[in-house]
Amino acid sequence: MLDNPLYSLAGLLVGVLVGLTGVGGGSLMTPLLVLMFGFHPATAVGTDLLFASVTKTVGTAVHHKGRTVEWPIVFSLGIGSVPAAMITLLLMHRYGFAGNKSPGFLSFLLGGALLLTAIAVLVRPWILKYAGEHIEAMDSRRATRWTVALGALLGVLVSLTSVGAGALGTTALLILYPKLPIARIAGSDIAHAVPLTLIAGLGHWWIGSVDFALMGALLLGSIPGVIVGSLLAARASDSVLRPVLGITLLIVSIRLLMS
Repeated sequence: MLDNPLYSLAGLLVGVLVGLTGVGGGSLMTPLLVLMFGFHPATAVGTDLLFASVTKTVGTAVHHKGRTVEWPIVFSLGIGSVPAAMITLLLMHRYGFAGNKSPGFLSFLLGGALLLTAIAVLVRPWILKYAGEHIEAMDSRRATRWTVALGALLGVLVSLTSVGAGALGTTALLILYPKLPIARIAGSDIAHAVPLTLIAGLGHWWIGSVDFALMGALLLGSIPGVIVGSLLAARASDSVLRPVLGITLLIVSIRLLMS
């Protein structure tokens, strides 16, 4: 079944959208694998996490070369996310989340994470406007504490659903660090996603929920897709792409929650 060219086509389409919008592939690829191709949610999450670790490593290298990564922020996020991911994976293994008894629960969690992501995508301009008007810039120590807490939340969410490190993480960082350029926020978020998705993906491999043949097929399509999407991004209108992506994620989240 894994020689199905539709897997690579799905990777291509998701890669283009990621290149265009910057939203993590987990928000798009994981529900696609569950709803369209019928994979167990744990397999979809685990495979997508390792898939994401490869693609985001390339993105991190680009951002690092362009000096758009704030490594202290990445370190603070990692202090929270790495232990949280490990604990979450141990609990998943302990309670058999990769087995046949858990797909409904995992689908519900995935739907909830996608719903939050859709809201973050749709209302981000208003969130940032409100934050700019009502939230003063925090002192560095307080911002660091909140960053560690954000990392812990993302560690749990990403390990369970592979969703959250993109739209949710970036939106939260924009609120915590309003004086930083968006490029540095995005670069830091992508850099943090590399160790998080790698550790979470390896944890899913350990509990038996990674399909490497599927991952290879997805990468075959996604790598050229990301390149094409990135080239088109300069010509695309955010005012059009953001509502389309947000509404798509909203529909998918409702579909998962209802299932």
